[in-house]
Amino acid sequence: MCSLKNRGMRFCLGFFLLLVLTLGGSVAAFADSGTGATAVVNAGLLSETGPGSTSANAITLTGDDQTMTYALGLTVADARGSGAGWNLTITSTLFDDGHGHQLASNASNINAAPTVVCSGVGGHCVNPTNSIAYPLGVPAASPAPAAVKFFNAAANSGLGKFSITPTVTISIPGSTYAGTYTSTVSVAIVSGP
Repeated sequence: MCSLKNRGMRFCLGFFLLLVLTLGGSVAAFADSGTGATAVVNAGLLSETGPGSTSANAITLTGDDQTMTYALGLTVADARGSGAGWNLTITSTLFDDGHGHQLASNASNINAAPTVVCSGVGGHCVNPTNSIAYPLGVPAASPAPAAVKFFNAAANSGLGKFSITPTVTISIPGSTYAGTYTSTVSVAIVSGP
């Protein structure tokens, strides 16, 4: 490209130096600067929320023992980022019709594991590993007795946000008085598997 003539030689050397300076400057501009990046992820909370009220399906007395059910639609969020696990507990007062009639203290049971659905935005959850055996009696007395575990998440499970729905079955003896029976059901979440 460059000829060996004097004038051409100076032009070639000048072009070559300019090319070296340009390439050298470009290489320096793209050199690794060693910049580090930090992402801080703060721990959130462990929480449980439930409905203000729920109702069982109505039945008509026939003289035979029957059952009725209600679902507790709970939202559980483990945003602590620790993998410590958690427990859901339940207790209740006796079902009472307000006229001196009550259902038995062992009338309510959770007969099968609750349904669990990851409900967090983006759908990234670590499903809970539950070790509770069913059927499980829901304790009842007036006042409410000590709560029992009815669902849990083992260590390193249950991270994220979930809809957890236990179905509670109520036994209604054939000799039950007709009426509207109410109970206060208390659900809580505590840390630990």
